[in-house]
Amino acid sequence: MANIKSQIKRNKQNEKRRLQNRVVRGSTRSAVSKARAAIGGQQENSEELVLKAIVALDKAVQKGVIHKNNAARKKSRLMKKLAASK
Repeated sequence: MANIKSQIKRNKQNEKRRLQNRVVRGSTRSAVSKARAAIGGQQENSEELVLKAIVALDKAVQKGVIHKNNAARKKSRLMKKLAASK
């Protein structure tokens, strides 16, 4: 445990950010997995779910939770899968 005042504060900030990032990352993952499931199941609302997943990925990038290339790769794979299912 830190005994320097500034490090104690930094640890609190890091913990807050970790929890918030975890929420964003989790919601992004669930949006992507729902979109993948919709594409695989040939659902009619798969395009809508893919767009929601893309928005979630973009928001995660804006918040600095995931790297922009990581989001771009996931978006590309989703779109590729969507195009192949049609």
